[in-house]
Amino acid sequence: MKRRKWNPETKAKVVLDGLLNGQVSEVCREYNIRPGQYYKWRDYFFTHCARVFEETPRSPEAAALAAENEKLKRLVGELTLELNQKGNS
Repeated sequence: MKRRKWNPETKAKVVLDGLLNGQVSEVCREYNIRPGQYYKWRDYFFTHCARVFEETPRSPEAAALAAENEKLKRLVGELTLELNQKGNS
């Protein structure tokens, strides 16, 4: 028998259906899963639900762009100071 792969969105939908409906056996029949599988997903859902409210980490590309942006801002500031010092001399 071939194992099915469930994507995270479907797992969340199944768990929420069970929580909102209150009829886990119906939800399991509808999605053709065993109650034990539902409860594993539900426990994982509860354990990790706080992550929804965490700040998403930056991708490496976004972090590199932010670092380059800061570097350029410093450079513009330094050049502005240099020009102002030369202008006052």
